[in-house]
Amino acid sequence: MRNRRVAYAAAAAGSLLLASAAVGVALPVAAAAAGCAVNYAVSSQWQNGFGADVTITNLGDPLTGWTLTWSFSAGQTVTQAWNTTLTQNGAAVTASDAGYNGSIATNATASFGFNGSWTGSNPAPAGFALNGVLCTGGVVPSASPTSTPSTSPSAAPSSTPSTAPSSPPNTTPDITVNSASRYQVIDGFGAAVSIWGGAWSTSETQTLVGLGQNQLGLSIVRTGISPVSGEWSTQVNALKTAKAYGSGVRILASPWTAPAAWKTNNSRVNGGKLKTDYYDDYANHLNSYVQYMRNQGVTIDVTSVQNEPDWHPDYDSMDWSGTELQNFVCTQGAKVLNTRLMVAEAVNLNYGFTDPTLNDTCARNNIGYIGGHLYGTEASGRLAPYARAAQYNKPVWMTEWNFHEADGSGSNIWGNPANLTVWNETLDDIMRTVHKSMESNWSAYIWWYGKRFYSFIGDGESAYGTTAGAPLKRGYAFSQYAKYVRPGYQRVALTKSTKAAPLEVTAYQGAGKITLVILNRSANAVNSAVIQAPQNVTKAEYLLTSQSTNAAGQPASVSGGQVTVNVAARSISTVVLTL
Repeated sequence: MRNRRVAYAAAAAGSLLLASAAVGVALPVAAAAAGCAVNYAVSSQWQNGFGADVTITNLGDPLTGWTLTWSFSAGQTVTQAWNTTLTQNGAAVTASDAGYNGSIATNATASFGFNGSWTGSNPAPAGFALNGVLCTGGVVPSASPTSTPSTSPSAAPSSTPSTAPSSPPNTTPDITVNSASRYQVIDGFGAAVSIWGGAWSTSETQTLVGLGQNQLGLSIVRTGISPVSGEWSTQVNALKTAKAYGSGVRILASPWTAPAAWKTNNSRVNGGKLKTDYYDDYANHLNSYVQYMRNQGVTIDVTSVQNEPDWHPDYDSMDWSGTELQNFVCTQGAKVLNTRLMVAEAVNLNYGFTDPTLNDTCARNNIGYIGGHLYGTEASGRLAPYARAAQYNKPVWMTEWNFHEADGSGSNIWGNPANLTVWNETLDDIMRTVHKSMESNWSAYIWWYGKRFYSFIGDGESAYGTTAGAPLKRGYAFSQYAKYVRPGYQRVALTKSTKAAPLEVTAYQGAGKITLVILNRSANAVNSAVIQAPQNVTKAEYLLTSQSTNAAGQPASVSGGQVTVNVAARSISTVVLTL
């Protein structure tokens, strides 16, 4: 949460290979109305989990205000969904229109997806009913989703349409996507609201989380838990707006300190430990915050036990050891309800603060996530897969980094989108670490303040030349991940040719799409780069941010399962393939 000047050394990135399976079925049901059909495709499957995509086709009538029901026969449980409101009661599942899907005059479709858990077997449902009427009829079976869900009302196309095919089929590919090899499920990309200052305005929040033109698509918002409950209301409006306006936005709440009277130094600042006889009070404090926000209409999805337990500055802070965190989580963690706990945002993802909890069954069962910050993490060799977290299926979130060396002595450079120093730092430091975090199987990347002169939208400080609420170059670059790699997508494998060797690329699958984020930090363009998808591509969108462009649409040529793009020098770009 402060600007640390540290040296960063490259760390080797590895990957955790997850087993996958795919099944696509069209499900005719006898003695049913012929006006609707459903395609249910299990697009990915891993140990005790799976991802599924569903497409409804309703012939002849506009598909609005729909409700789709089915029953799972093998005890599958839905864990999260997108582009729908989804509930489950025993084996019965109900998905309904949440305002995401539109219609056309004579033929209407709607698509949504979800992740679930399973044990033993994972058969497809035997049948579906649309608005109470059983569906039948002609959707062609597929091994992966065949349609694209509409986005939330804020979404607007921001790219040029695909061009006509200009390259012959079966061109030797430069990037080959292998969706059979799967890695982490993505929870999102985000930033923090002000921890001690004012909140984002409604329009600023919409710019940060929205999916429309000149909006940045953040899917995680981090907020602080003040030790003074009277301050909790400050961020309510921003958090409610983020949840309502964004798509699948999650809230992470992090405490910097307990109330002073509960600590060994009787102060909010300069560290100090939580007295053991106040452990239950602190658990109730965290729980009270979660329930307060819940009563305001804000779900706190993840609650951290402590921000930076290993840093004791002269502002709000509190000191813990890894063993103390383990003991607290084991004995008190279950008292914090309607959220998942995170341990424990150490400055450089120091495993000494997380391994004790992971190694203890009691403590481990009370947490959902591992968190850590990026200050010095790469230099310490921990910008890499965390094997112990993977062993126990605990997603790793990078929950804070603040780096802005480009301003040097405070020169007025941040409001100038063409400033080369700012762009170089954004590309070579910030976006490079996002890429490496994804290659390290981390599930989330959360920047420090979303609104600041060096961040995603400007704060209007005259000394730095930004306009309050206006997207900045760094925000457009970050949106190449945040806006197009959505929660629930899963990273998949790829290979590169010698021609594509300078490119740093990750690929993701979800919601009937394959999305590639391409970082080209070299001084040379890679033109006519051929991307090979696992199956035919029906549409390709290509968006690019460079020193001179902001998430601008670029031509993309489609030929069967191949897409050809020109990757500009010193750029970050996203290719979205609809299958």
